[in-house]
Amino acid sequence: MNVQTILSSKGTEVATIAPSATLAEATEELRERGFGALIASADGRSLDGIISERDIVRALAAHGAGTLERDVASCMSSEVFTCSPSDSIDALMALMTDRRIRHLPVLAGDGALTGMISIGDVVKFRLGELERENDQLHDYIQGNVS
Repeated sequence: MNVQTILSSKGTEVATIAPSATLAEATEELRERGFGALIASADGRSLDGIISERDIVRALAAHGAGTLERDVASCMSSEVFTCSPSDSIDALMALMTDRRIRHLPVLAGDGALTGMISIGDVVKFRLGELERENDQLHDYIQGNVS
């Protein structure tokens, strides 16, 4: 199984925000969408960085309430780990675990954004896989194999 399998079921929507937007705008967007991170993109198609709830909280702790008037570029991560639609789920889990990453932008071969995978997406997919395996084993043991 690969990243495209997850994208096929969850969709390819990518929430972006301009690096010049304020952190207040970013927090509102995160709240409205119920997401944990936004892709920072000047044109809505390329990857300039990523801003997460954690990034905003760290900026608030370091700089106080005035931080919300700063721009996204001031606290986004500009060195972003990414994956491709053909990457395996196992490789994705290893990268997310090793690097302690909760969100991975999915980039096509030409560098275009094609989706976003969260750790929650990976866990949901993996749990579904385990449930199907369990059902198959149960059917096998019960003699219900067709």
